[in-house]
Amino acid sequence: MVNINFFSDKSDIQNKTILLRLDLNVPLKDKVIQDYTRIDLCLPFLKKLIEKKAKIVIVSHLGRPKGQKNPELSLTPVYKYLKKNLDTNVYFYMGNLDSDVKKKFSYQKAGEVILFENIRYFKEEENNDEMFSKRLASICDIYVNDAFSCSHRKQASIHKITKFAKKSYAGPLLKKEIDAINLIIKNKKKPVTFIIGGSKVSTKINIISNLLKKIDTLVIVGAMANNFIAFKGYNIGNSLIEKNTKTIVEKILKNANENNCEVLIPQDCKVGTKFSGKSEHRQIDKVKEQELILDIGTKTIELICKKIDDSNTVLWNGPAGYFENNNFEQGTMSIAKKISDNTKNKSLISILGGGDTLSAVKKNKGKLSYTHLSTAGGAFLEYLEGKDLPGLSVLK
Repeated sequence: MVNINFFSDKSDIQNKTILLRLDLNVPLKDKVIQDYTRIDLCLPFLKKLIEKKAKIVIVSHLGRPKGQKNPELSLTPVYKYLKKNLDTNVYFYMGNLDSDVKKKFSYQKAGEVILFENIRYFKEEENNDEMFSKRLASICDIYVNDAFSCSHRKQASIHKITKFAKKSYAGPLLKKEIDAINLIIKNKKKPVTFIIGGSKVSTKINIISNLLKKIDTLVIVGAMANNFIAFKGYNIGNSLIEKNTKTIVEKILKNANENNCEVLIPQDCKVGTKFSGKSEHRQIDKVKEQELILDIGTKTIELICKKIDDSNTVLWNGPAGYFENNNFEQGTMSIAKKISDNTKNKSLISILGGGDTLSAVKKNKGKLSYTHLSTAGGAFLEYLEGKDLPGLSVLK
């Protein structure tokens, strides 16, 4: 991705209109923002552009309204937060993208910010519509994509807009994501350990297969590990498991062996009879029929922590258990703390990705440090897979 055009704020952008595609897709509950991380990450760049007297038009999505104006998915709470945290006039545009849109934005003054209402309210966005993209591009002098998390989508505000924009660039957050992931796939410091959780092994088969050639240890945790435990012939009780994964598991283990990559799966676990219940410790061969495996056990935690100690680079995607219940958070929190300690004290390169991983890290009461926390989900995994993301290829 060395050929991507990255935006330089050293150029003269005074009075230039910059259309900025951001990821402000924050979690909402009763129209109240639950986590400000994604907005806070964008604030430094926004403040820099304001200082340079650019005219800033922000485009983002929230959830999946599927071309319908859904009040529950309005960016109004985001607008209020931006208004409170930016020292300039911030306006909220809730109008249409018609042929007069350029004229409507012509009254914007230098240093002011206009936030577009949820761009996915328009079906043309997800359809990557040509006329819609052209109208969006007509607003600006410069287009900047700073939403890495959406760059695996062929959507108007990410993809086709670049066909009509006078100048198109990638923003600083996007650059940071690419640089961080490249530490794993291009400029890695060996030994490299990849810790992967989540529920479905079938959706992660490509990323695992691609990374097996680049890593030294694959650590499988979370519900995904149940497929490997069952494959080894152990009873997993009522635990979550994906159907018909025998071939996938066989393929991963075979590829790992061919690439001299060690595979570590849980040797003990914490079980309960329901997700909201209490936990009991079990060896992996002692799980009872009515029990659910909901966390890794103490021996497995020790093995993973030892592996982190032996590593110079760690990539982590997916929690180790059902951390939402405090009785099953020990595995995830132990991994989070060990990676953080080694990042601070041993120059470990640590890249964490995935919404659940970040939620788990935030639950930890101590101050944790990592080389990079990625807010991108699908794009993060697809880039690791080695795919050419549509939103990036148009910026080359």
